[in-house]
Amino acid sequence: MEKNKVENNKKQAIKKSLSSNPISAKVSNPIADKIISPAVEKSVKTITEKVANPISDKTDKIVAKINNFNSYRTNNRLYSGGITTPVKTNHRFVDYADLLQEINNDFRNTNGLNELFSALNRTFYEKMDCNFMAFGLFHEKSKCINLRLYSKRGETYSSKVFMSDEKNPIIQCFKSSEPVAKDDIKFLNIPYMYNSSAFIVPMVSVNQCIGVVILGKESIDLNVNLLELFASYLGMYMHNAELLDRTNKFANTDTLTSLNNHRGFQEILSSEIQKAEENKTSLSVVMLDVNNISKINRELGHAKGDEVIKLVAEKVKQNIRPSDSAGRYGGDEIAIIMPNTDTAEAKYLAEYITYCLSCCFVDDVGPVKVSVGISTYPECTKDQEKLLILAEQAMYISQAKGYKEGMSAIISSSDYNFWDDVALNSFAEILAKRHAQIGINFEEELLHKFNNEQIHSQNHLMEMATSLAGAIDAKDPYTKDHSTSVSRYSEALARAINLPEEEVERIKLGALLHDVGKIGIPESVLKKPDKLLDDEWEIMKQHPTIGAEKVLEPNEALRDLIPIVKYHHERIDGLGYPEKLKGDQIPLAARIVSVADAYHALISDRPYRKGMPVEKACEILRMGAGTQWDADLVRHFISIAPSLSTSV
Repeated sequence: MEKNKVENNKKQAIKKSLSSNPISAKVSNPIADKIISPAVEKSVKTITEKVANPISDKTDKIVAKINNFNSYRTNNRLYSGGITTPVKTNHRFVDYADLLQEINNDFRNTNGLNELFSALNRTFYEKMDCNFMAFGLFHEKSKCINLRLYSKRGETYSSKVFMSDEKNPIIQCFKSSEPVAKDDIKFLNIPYMYNSSAFIVPMVSVNQCIGVVILGKESIDLNVNLLELFASYLGMYMHNAELLDRTNKFANTDTLTSLNNHRGFQEILSSEIQKAEENKTSLSVVMLDVNNISKINRELGHAKGDEVIKLVAEKVKQNIRPSDSAGRYGGDEIAIIMPNTDTAEAKYLAEYITYCLSCCFVDDVGPVKVSVGISTYPECTKDQEKLLILAEQAMYISQAKGYKEGMSAIISSSDYNFWDDVALNSFAEILAKRHAQIGINFEEELLHKFNNEQIHSQNHLMEMATSLAGAIDAKDPYTKDHSTSVSRYSEALARAINLPEEEVERIKLGALLHDVGKIGIPESVLKKPDKLLDDEWEIMKQHPTIGAEKVLEPNEALRDLIPIVKYHHERIDGLGYPEKLKGDQIPLAARIVSVADAYHALISDRPYRKGMPVEKACEILRMGAGTQWDADLVRHFISIAPSLSTSV
């Protein structure tokens, strides 16, 4: 009797132990299988099946799990109570409320996945005494799960688990989206790792498994609801991070070339300039422009033009260095940012790229040809927009110079004279095109260069003035070469009335700059194809004052030209502008330029009329003599007009 009682007590103790930890009973206590009754064995089997598949309904929502989180209770150690109930594990208690708070802090206070994973590993080690924590992310192209493991000693291991390894519990967990418990970590195939039990939980976001989380512990006494909540939150976090990265990449990527678009290129350039400033290094911008792209689009269609641009972009991507960045800067312009690169090195790299392009042939187009411009920080400028403008200007000069021995002319902004006609006209064209987009003002930049130039001689001054006048005329397509023609006519009239040579040269220079004030007149007024309205005419009438005060006054070498520029629109009858001077109050030089200016305007084409014949122009001058213009000067001018070139 006593023997039966002892035997029954022993069975009850074993049954109670197995009920509280079925996994341990099944894995770690094989002797119990021989001594428990069939009824107890059936009960243990039922509980074990529940542990092996804790998420039986795949349609369970995370919200439902949170709602049932506190009310769900079981004696099974794998489902060890609710959040508010501390659980003893390896002689330590797990405070789940504290654990969740620490997890929340990890998500909020870390930047980047690596930092987050490291922080989460530290939290689970400190709060749950985990031996390691691993994060596996599915990689679609490689058809594998990239695993990164963090040990409690701070070591990290990386490995791949391929989807074809269907017996691996990581793949089983990923494919079933259900947790898997293991009593060892041989499946990780990481040598020197301390062996322990492991629990694998799927990371699920939007009903799709994107990876797994693995926890290694001496004994698996974990709260499954908590781990599923954590893994699902981590999955959604990573899914959102991926979507944000894709969105940002799409927002900064040109759809045709897959290069950075204008916005993305500007952001990278800003960052690289900041690095160059901090590290005291050079940075070069190389800009390429596909030659004859407008002709290609017009004659062969835009699809062919796009084909050429895509080819250039592909060759650029293949041949730039890993540290370089390329972007589609404009319609057919591709720019490259080259950190830690001076002008000489940038030229070398650009030559290689253009060589590669010259070897490419496009049907119906032939070899691909580009113009190349380079500007370098801080040698050329420290301003980001100016750096781009100078590269673009150099590119236009390259385009003007054409090819030598079949290769592009690669031009740096440090190679050319700013006051060269081609350089200055390119600069004016770029600023005029981008005036509404950037904070760099055409006239301010041009005048800054003009007034800070060191004058070496009278010829140097004349060259600068000629270039400046040409740039001003370029703003108005209807007054091409107007300033040089007026200068030539004024010189001829001054000689006709026998003025001293020194005065003739002064009038010649003053006439060249007589319209310099138009540099401050809006292009909407300058380029208006119809006659100006009253308010627009008032704006136009400001150009003599702008020229005198803003251009000439700051430059000591040009101050004696102020009367010519300021008063060349005054009239003999006092109805002119800006000060309504009359008769001899108007300086003689200004009266000479006034006649020459009017004559060239009469014989030149305008948007609202064709240029007049010389005879008709002289007749109008004769009619205005004594009221609008000096009568004596008109008489002399009419006598020499037929000998002057009538080409406009």
